[in-house]
Amino acid sequence: MSLLNVLSQTSSMFQNFGLQIGPQYDPLFYDVMIYIFGTMLFGVFLLSAISFWLRRKGLGGQSSKEKWTQELEKYFQKEQIGLMPDEKHHW
Repeated sequence: MSLLNVLSQTSSMFQNFGLQIGPQYDPLFYDVMIYIFGTMLFGVFLLSAISFWLRRKGLGGQSSKEKWTQELEKYFQKEQIGLMPDEKHHW
């Protein structure tokens, strides 16, 4: 009995969907679907463009890689890492 109900519900669902395509075409249904899909695609495009820009330029203007290497070089100079040993350090 329940299998018969499920089959009748699915057949009526497919019939309603078929009527959307066929003689009882509802333009609002397709317009809304196209607008929603287009808005989603535009949102994905906009977010990808913003993420690409931030990845390339960073938030400051210089690229993130250049900033990071400059900070690392300052730290190495301050701590004298990677330099020849001097009198201060005895290892």
